[in-house]
Amino acid sequence: MTVAAVIVSATAREAVAPADGSPRVRRMADAAWAGGAVPVIVVAPDPDGVVAEALAGSEARLVPPAGASLQLAALMTHGFRAATEAIRETDAALLWPDGLCWADAETLTSLIEAHGADRGVVFRPSWRGREGWPALVPVEALASLLAVDLGATPEDVLGILAGAGHRRVAIDLGDPGTVLDATTPRAGLPPYEGPLRPMSGHHHEWGAAAHDDPAQGG
Repeated sequence: MTVAAVIVSATAREAVAPADGSPRVRRMADAAWAGGAVPVIVVAPDPDGVVAEALAGSEARLVPPAGASLQLAALMTHGFRAATEAIRETDAALLWPDGLCWADAETLTSLIEAHGADRGVVFRPSWRGREGWPALVPVEALASLLAVDLGATPEDVLGILAGAGHRRVAIDLGDPGTVLDATTPRAGLPPYEGPLRPMSGHHHEWGAAAHDDPAQGG
């Protein structure tokens, strides 16, 4: 089983925006790799080389956008195809818009494990009833992705896949970073609400102070 991560950004500025001390796409690429995604593909324009610089030394591969389209739906499809070309055995991809940059490595691992149990399903993480990102899309849905209108939003993409018959399942993984975007600082994220001892042993750091201090609502 090989599950790629496809991180997409419409601009170089957004790609390298600060995210808890790291460029946004670097933070995401490192989380994807730690969560077990292979290959890690970043699709973003990079006219000045700043995205490549941000990814230097990581396991991520920077892929320039295809043609002139910088719509996220087009970037997702292009990145998915790049992942299958990089590793032919790729059988799913975690599609991840850079605005939702806080998802934890353990969350990605859980999505990959869910795919291993049911490989024909589109899996999304959820938190408090809200579906978030990244979304795990099986390779069988790639043909449907290729037919998506380039102007579609990421949410539109998943709706179109559902309309094409690809079953979607939301999994509550207790990770607020899957639904709270980059406008919320990492330190401001609510505590992780999943199992106290995840199978992988990964420790969720955000919200730890509030969790330990009853005065802060933990």
